[in-house]
Amino acid sequence: MAALRPCRHNNGPRAGRPKGSAGNGARRGGSARRCRRLEGEAARAVLGAADTLLFDCDGVLWRGEAALGGAAAALGRLAAAGKRLCYVTNNSSRTRQAYGEKLRRLGFPPAAPRHVFGSAYCAARFLRQALPPGAAAYVLGGPALAAELREAGVPHLQPGPAALPGPAPADWARAPLDPAVRAVLVGFDEHFSYAKLCQALRYLLRGPDCLLVATNRDHRLPLEGGAAIPGTGCLVKAVETAAEREAFIVGKPNRYMFDCVASEFDIDPARTIMVGDRLDTDILMGNTCGLTTLLTLTGVTTLEEVKGHEESDCPARQSLVPDYYVDSIADLLPALED
Repeated sequence: MAALRPCRHNNGPRAGRPKGSAGNGARRGGSARRCRRLEGEAARAVLGAADTLLFDCDGVLWRGEAALGGAAAALGRLAAAGKRLCYVTNNSSRTRQAYGEKLRRLGFPPAAPRHVFGSAYCAARFLRQALPPGAAAYVLGGPALAAELREAGVPHLQPGPAALPGPAPADWARAPLDPAVRAVLVGFDEHFSYAKLCQALRYLLRGPDCLLVATNRDHRLPLEGGAAIPGTGCLVKAVETAAEREAFIVGKPNRYMFDCVASEFDIDPARTIMVGDRLDTDILMGNTCGLTTLLTLTGVTTLEEVKGHEESDCPARQSLVPDYYVDSIADLLPALED
């Protein structure tokens, strides 16, 4: 789970909040935050008051290469109603273009690249702004991360397999370094190795002028049938431990990803809904940024986890409680009927 800290709550109205409801902004009168099922008139009010919806993808719209039942139809009706649909994902293994193609292939409304905010794109955007002209990044990641850096005009060392440059630690410590590198970027890397960890550390030991940036801290990626594989967060922790430094995370729950959306579109947080399946990324970012938050139970989070956070007096756990939940995105279809 991502590191938790008390978040700034928005006490103003949110999209579709019923009149007289305290909602899930700051706790009022000592009452804890509460999550309610979104259905019936409340669903029509919430969706009617929103002009923008931000969707996580994996576990919300699809699992693997199969769209979740009713998800494409629900998004089609939202688009037909004039809602702005954006996609915010911590997955750094696809480019914006690839996400647009997958949405089309699975029957979702067409999405231009500017509506897709993956962590690979957001990381490239961050480095384009943070690095001085001509500076390069050492990348622990895959082809999509490299492609987004290339599209953003950020010089970088190409990712891929790496081998130790000799038989002894002295050889590893003397391997050539690129003088242009001023950042280490960590994303999902199936070729992560001790050799890459050594090189990353040596670049970071140059001093604080070499940035440490990561796409996300998701520590486990769930698969079908209850299986899972290690996520990017495991790799980030390895680099942070070696360097004795904390990475800047561009993905959820960091608000930087929402700021990327807000810089592209005229976003009113009070009229924006964040839809996700993870409390510590999707819901935490939405609550931090003052959005209405909607949890779908088709991914990694259970309703029992939500109830546990509701009953806690810990502000950090309370910040994980969404405004609403649905069993799946398909539950919104009745509220979207003409």
